[in-house]
Amino acid sequence: MRADAQNAVNEIRKSIDLLKQRMDWETVKYRLEEFNARVEDPTLWDDAERAQKLMRDRQLLVDGIAVVEGLDRELQDNIDLIELGEMEGDQEVVTEAEDALKALRDVAAEKELEALLDGEADANDTFLEINAGAGGTEACDWASMLQRMYVRWAEKKGYKVELQSEEAGGEAGIKSCAYKISGHNAYGWLKSESGVHRLVRISPFGKGTRETSFASVWVYPVVDDNIDIEVNPADIRIDTYRSSGAGGQHVNTTDSAVRITHHPTGIVVTSSEKSQHQNRDIAMKALKSRLYQMELDKRNAAINEAHENKGSAGWGNQIRSYVLQPYQMVKDLRTGFETSDTSGVLDGDLDGLMAATLAMNASGKSRADAQNDD
Repeated sequence: MRADAQNAVNEIRKSIDLLKQRMDWETVKYRLEEFNARVEDPTLWDDAERAQKLMRDRQLLVDGIAVVEGLDRELQDNIDLIELGEMEGDQEVVTEAEDALKALRDVAAEKELEALLDGEADANDTFLEINAGAGGTEACDWASMLQRMYVRWAEKKGYKVELQSEEAGGEAGIKSCAYKISGHNAYGWLKSESGVHRLVRISPFGKGTRETSFASVWVYPVVDDNIDIEVNPADIRIDTYRSSGAGGQHVNTTDSAVRITHHPTGIVVTSSEKSQHQNRDIAMKALKSRLYQMELDKRNAAINEAHENKGSAGWGNQIRSYVLQPYQMVKDLRTGFETSDTSGVLDGDLDGLMAATLAMNASGKSRADAQNDD
């Protein structure tokens, strides 16, 4: 087996070993048997909420086992093909199997990374807010570029994307927008995007000069129905108002938009669907999610410090820079991860950037941590 193929085999095995460690592989058979026994209990659905949680937990275990066994099986199949091709002198078979190993290496690395998404709310749906910062019209245009970037990313992931509210910019772009993004691990993937994003480019608005723009991104999980977050009615103010979008696919005009202000924290959430009742429900869920995120932050000192230091959307507070002029580079300032494929990133190819931050910050061990322990 050639060196590059052997390296791929070694990396795949490393990913599989780490997946097994995180799943406590020696006990998965017994845990699945226990789940199966509980599912057969005729009284299970007497408590629908408990039953649904049990079924979700069981399915996660079943899916995890299937991933590991599938990787193991594909790895061995391709090793066997390479050995067979080398014995028979069939280079075409060898090349195909080596290419399959390289693809499998990427899949295994992604599954290993997803295994790090084991935070309390990582599996939840998420809210995503974008606000234009310093830079006027340039910043509003930059905010709309980020809006497109995240929508494209979510669609590529197969997530459901729902626009909650949007405020158009004065001349171009948007001042702000809010989305609900639904899908398994939506919050876990997006949580590292909270912070200030900086753009450097030649102005598209006739100035011909190099401009720097800022926009802030805020991500917080959708609170599950079984998480009880109490909101004192005396602590909130509910306003209704007329809201209109920027037109095109985001056109949204209604007399029933709702804004909720939480006085103790200063949190403001909005929703502008057609139904005022629906808006109240959406906005209240968003408020509870924000409050829940604050509680999560208190439990995690590193995340809490990062949010407190995020500051305003301007100089010195950015987490990532997107430079389009005089060179092409996107660089995450927390991890040092960088890529010259700026068009790909702005088109939603964010997994590499997210993965670097996730591996650094997620609970449990990253690949580098595990390798250092060997």
